[in-house]
Amino acid sequence: MTTSPPPSDPAAVAVELERIRRTIEVGFTRTDGALALLMQRHDQTDEQIREHTRRLDEHDVRLDVIERGETERQKRNDTRVDALERARWPLASVAALVGVLGLALSLWQFTTR
Repeated sequence: MTTSPPPSDPAAVAVELERIRRTIEVGFTRTDGALALLMQRHDQTDEQIREHTRRLDEHDVRLDVIERGETERQKRNDTRVDALERARWPLASVAALVGVLGLALSLWQFTTR
């Protein structure tokens, strides 16, 4: 059976203090590691948030351009529709002219009989 030194023995107190210091140091090291990991994850999350914010701003700008009708495709379509509308207007005039000519020809035939 081993005998333990008395609690007032300076060597025993020094050994116990050293053991406690080492335990505390290991705990602080573990805590520092956990904090470093949390900081790294926080930084990664911040970077992802910045990237998502940037992409959201880009999409917002693109949506504004589309809503204002300023895309090249929308401009081409507007130009094409305008050209079609300008080319269509003579059809009504031609149809009215043909109708009037048909009426005049019918009246002329009716009067010559």
